[in-house]
Amino acid sequence: MWSKWLAALLALALLAPAAAQEEDGYDLWLRYRPLAGAERAAVLRQARELVAPALPSPTVQAALAELRRGVQGMTGLAPADGKRARAGAIVLGTPASLPPALRPTGLDRLGNEGYVIRRIAGATVIAAHTDTGLLYGAFAWLRAVGTGVAPHRVDERSAPRLQQRLLDHWDNLDRSVERGYAGESIWDWWGLPGVRDPRYIDYARANASLGINGTVLNNVNAKPEILTAPWIAKAAALADVLRPYGIKVYLSARFSTPLELNETATADPLAPEVAAWWRRKADEIYRAIPDFGGFLVKANSEGQPGPQDYRRSHADGANMLAAAVAPHGGIVMWRAFVYAAENPVDRAKQAYDEFQPLDGRFAPNVLVQVKNGPIDFQPREPFHPLFGAMPRTPLMLEFQVTKEYLGYATHMAYLGSMFEETLQSDTGHAPGLTVARVIEGAQAGHPTGMAGVANIGSSRTWSGSHFDQANWYAYGRLAWNPQGSSRAIAREWVAQTFTRAPRALDDIVVMMMDSRDAVVNYMTPLGLHHIMGTGHHHGPAPWVAELARPEWNPVYYHKADRGGIGFDRTASGSNALAQYAPAIARRYADPATTPDTLLLWFHHLPWDRPMPSGRTLWAELVARYDLGVMQARGLRTRWAALAPFVDARRHAEVAQRLDVQVEEAQWWRDACIAYFQSVSGLALPPGSRPPARTLEYYKALRVPYAPGHG
Repeated sequence: MWSKWLAALLALALLAPAAAQEEDGYDLWLRYRPLAGAERAAVLRQARELVAPALPSPTVQAALAELRRGVQGMTGLAPADGKRARAGAIVLGTPASLPPALRPTGLDRLGNEGYVIRRIAGATVIAAHTDTGLLYGAFAWLRAVGTGVAPHRVDERSAPRLQQRLLDHWDNLDRSVERGYAGESIWDWWGLPGVRDPRYIDYARANASLGINGTVLNNVNAKPEILTAPWIAKAAALADVLRPYGIKVYLSARFSTPLELNETATADPLAPEVAAWWRRKADEIYRAIPDFGGFLVKANSEGQPGPQDYRRSHADGANMLAAAVAPHGGIVMWRAFVYAAENPVDRAKQAYDEFQPLDGRFAPNVLVQVKNGPIDFQPREPFHPLFGAMPRTPLMLEFQVTKEYLGYATHMAYLGSMFEETLQSDTGHAPGLTVARVIEGAQAGHPTGMAGVANIGSSRTWSGSHFDQANWYAYGRLAWNPQGSSRAIAREWVAQTFTRAPRALDDIVVMMMDSRDAVVNYMTPLGLHHIMGTGHHHGPAPWVAELARPEWNPVYYHKADRGGIGFDRTASGSNALAQYAPAIARRYADPATTPDTLLLWFHHLPWDRPMPSGRTLWAELVARYDLGVMQARGLRTRWAALAPFVDARRHAEVAQRLDVQVEEAQWWRDACIAYFQSVSGLALPPGSRPPARTLEYYKALRVPYAPGHG
C-alpha cells in the first residue's frame, strides 16, 4: 500500500511545476499568484474593466481595489475603470444603480448581505442590496477563479445563514494574548489611536473574504479601563479602519466596571444607579463609534464578577446591559461558560443547570454564547446539551479557533472537521434539529450568530503556522454557512494557499482531514478529556491530583483506578445525560450504543471490558495511542513527498513543526501509557513497546514559560 503510494508521488514529482517563489505566509489565501496560458487569457477576457456605481462608497472602493489586486496578481495586468457595462467587464451594482437589463433575479431573497454573480450580456454582474454584499460578491468571484472555476462559468448566489459572525480576540491591553500562539496582539494599543498599522487593513480584507462581520477587540477576562475615554478612542480608530470591510467592533465588558472605576458604590444590576451608568457609557461609546456592535460578557466564571455576586441571575445582568445598548441597535453576548467556585459533582452540568431554567427570560437583543461542548474546547467533546434545550432564547455557538488544547500552533490539527462534527450533531429535540439549525434560528425568529476565539497574532503567518490559517478560514466559511462541508472548505483553502495540482491538492486535503483525529488519538482517545498540563494545557499530565479544586485536576476527568477508567455520566453517576434530549440520552446511556469516540466521556468501564475490535479496553486504549503516533508520522511522510509543489520556505517551516509533532505525540503516548499502567497494574498488550522513560521522568517535566498562558 505504502510502496504504491510513494511510487505514485514520485511519478507525480516528475511532472511537478518549477520551484515556486518563496513565500512567508503573510498573504494567507489571498495570494492571487500568476496564472498561465489559457487560464490567464480567460481572466483577461472576462475582467478587462471594472464598472461600479458613480461616487462609490468606501466599501465599494474596497471591493474594486480587491478585484483590481486579484486580477493584476493573476494576469499581470490591472483592469481599467469602465463607464458602462459591456462584454468583458465586471459590473458591481445594487438594484438602484443597475439598469433593469442587468438586474439578476432572486436578489429579493438574499437579505442585506447576500449577493448574486451572474453572466449577463457578456458582462459579469455582481449584484447585492448593499455595498457590503457587493464586497462579499467580489471576494466570492476571486475565490471561484482562484480555485479553478473558469471566469465565464462563475454563477453563484449566496447569503449568510447567521447574522452575527464574529472573531473574539482574547487580546490584553499590554498586547499579550491569552491562549494566543502567534505572537503579540495585532492591536498596537500603545500607538492607537494615532498610529494605524496597515496590517489592520489586511486583517479586514481576510475577514471580509470569509464574510466575518464583527470583531471583539479585547479579552473576555476584561479590564475596566477598556471602557474609559482614552480606550474608547482607540477602539474608534480601529472601527474606522474596519468599517469599509463590513466589520463592526465589539468590546468585552467587565461586569463590575462602574464599581471598579469608583463611579458607583455597587455593581448590582438591579440598582438604578448602575443601570444609569451603563446607559451613559453606551451613549458615550456610540457617540465615538456610531455602528458599535455591543458587549461580550464573561460573568461569574473563573473568578470573574457577575450578577450572582448580588444574588441576581444571569438574565438580570444581561438584560440590564441589553437595555443600555438597545436604543442604539446593539446586542449583548452573554457567555454560558460557567463553573462554580465550590466543588461540583460534574463540571459538565453547570452551564445547563444555570441557564436552561432562564429560557425565555433574556431580552430580545441578548444572545447566550455557548461553547461547542460542555467542558472546555477539548480535542473532542459531545455537543453542549443547551443546544435545542432553550427554544425561547437565541443561542450563539462559540468555537475556539486557537488550539489551546490541541498542540498550540505547532501541531497540525485542521479544526474544520471538528466544527462540522458539532454543527451536524442531532440535538434530538425535534426531527432534524441539528446544532447548526438551532443557531440558525430554526426554533424561533431569534437573532443568530457564531463566535470564534481568534488564533491571530503578530506572526508573519498571522496564526503561528501555515496550516493554522486553515482554521481561521474554515471558521469563517462555516459561520457564513453552518451546513458547509469541512472537506470542501479544506479544498478551497489548499487551492488558494498552496497548490491546485490535483494529486498534491488531494494529498494535502487528506492530511488535513486526518490531522485532528491523529491529535485526539495520541492525546485523549476513547473520550478521555482534560488531561493536559496544569494551567498552560501543554503536554500530558493525567496524574495531577493535588490542585485546590477537584475540577482543576485531570484525575477528576478520567477517574482511572484499579477497576477501570472513565467518567460515569449516566444515571448511576453524575446523570449529566439527563440534560440531553431523551433519544440522545438513551443512546449514550448504554456503552454498547455509545460511539467509541465518546465512550469514556460518558462511562466508567473496567479495563478488561471487551471492545468491538476484539481487544480489551486496556489494549484498545494502548492501540489508540499507538495509532495516534503512527498518524503523526504519516502526516510528516506525506508532507515530505509534497516538496515539489510548495515553495521551499513554507515547506521547511511546516516540516519543522511536523517533526516536533511526532516527538510530542510520542511523549503523549509514552507518558499516558506509563501512568495508566501504573494505575491499572496491567501488563502492556503483547507487542506494545514500553514507554521510553519512567513515569517519574514524565511527571518531573515542566514548561513554566509556555506561550499564551493567561
